[in-house]
Amino acid sequence: MASSKPARLKVILGESNTEKLTLPNGIPDSLDELLSKVTDTFGLKTNVRLQYMDKDFGNDFFNLSSTSDLEDLGTVKVIQEKAIQTFVDVIETAPSSSTVHSDDSSSLASNDTIILSSPESLSSRTQQWPANFPIPMFSYDTERQLEKGNSEYQANNKMLTVTSRMKTDILNRLVEEIYRYRAYPEDAQFCVVAEALVKNHPCLKELKYKMGNYRTLLKSQGCPEFSVNSIKSKATISVFPTAKIKKPRRAEANFYPSFPLGETQESMEKERIELLTAIKRRNNDRVIADKMARTFAYRRQEVVNEEPGIEDFRDRWPALFQQKEFQRLMALPLEQTFLAQLDRHSSQLIKVIQAKGGLQCSSFNILFNSLQGSSGDDAQMELKQLTMAMFVIRKEGEGWKEPAEDIGIVIEGVEVSHDLTSVASA
Repeated sequence: MASSKPARLKVILGESNTEKLTLPNGIPDSLDELLSKVTDTFGLKTNVRLQYMDKDFGNDFFNLSSTSDLEDLGTVKVIQEKAIQTFVDVIETAPSSSTVHSDDSSSLASNDTIILSSPESLSSRTQQWPANFPIPMFSYDTERQLEKGNSEYQANNKMLTVTSRMKTDILNRLVEEIYRYRAYPEDAQFCVVAEALVKNHPCLKELKYKMGNYRTLLKSQGCPEFSVNSIKSKATISVFPTAKIKKPRRAEANFYPSFPLGETQESMEKERIELLTAIKRRNNDRVIADKMARTFAYRRQEVVNEEPGIEDFRDRWPALFQQKEFQRLMALPLEQTFLAQLDRHSSQLIKVIQAKGGLQCSSFNILFNSLQGSSGDDAQMELKQLTMAMFVIRKEGEGWKEPAEDIGIVIEGVEVSHDLTSVASA
């Protein structure tokens, strides 16, 4: 059993990121218990392991295999293994009904490993807004005051008087945590954060105001996600330069990322040209995936700034229309997420539509009948007039249960993808 004497550890979370961990019941006997305490306290979502500083070897760090190597006022370092955790978690949470696509999933997993291990900018996000927002650790002084305040509130129902210094610390830590998921959070998300905070600590009222201050600070430091909306960066011919704010509107996790460290627009353009050459070579998927991952920020800034047409953009980025690009943008795997939700809701959705009858049911039947087929010439004319469409080509006389000869996607009359494995994949 752990010693009842309290212990304190210096915890190194990363470069220029050090925290203090207080253990009221002393250092735990088991390594798993200590790991759980570290991950819960600092809100770590990835696989981690610990190293400890050994004074006998000149304060070098060694892998921690037993908590007996630790002592009060000791130092531990957290090693986070992000690349493994990010993708494996998604695969494990997918329902078993989608395992029929195991060959595709294994291929996707190998490619995504390349993406996740590629150099990322500081603004890159690897996950969507969490279901339960994690409240970060505040400074040691603030945590002590909050602990006393919470005890007083439980005993006498008395609210804590928050000093300006304490409030600043709380708000700064919260907006930093919010920015990990969203640069432009919505009102509902502010409410989620406030509710999570109230569960543990006294009330906070200035969260939204502080988020605006934090955006201003990052914009002054050259963060592209905010500087793109500065008046100076808008076209001078715009009558209302502040009217068209460029921010995520479809849950994009990485809407306007910054270039990888050390990269410039010129170096990114050079990478793009090399990518065009790499695509012409056979069996070059690994190189293509790596270059697409490296140039993601350059590509996103081009989309947001220039709003190019689909045909021109496809010519510049012929390897664009793949599932991996969706994962970079949304921090979610497209096929696993879609198929999981399709398996979950499709049968019930069909029952609801069929039970209603009337016009909705008739429209539903018309839709299914329209999928049975049309002539090639008519289909091509229709596709050219649609903003986005999916096509399925079958031999004449074959029904929808027969395997298709080709499945593809058309955007703005331009075929951007074909030879897909299934309609669900499209």
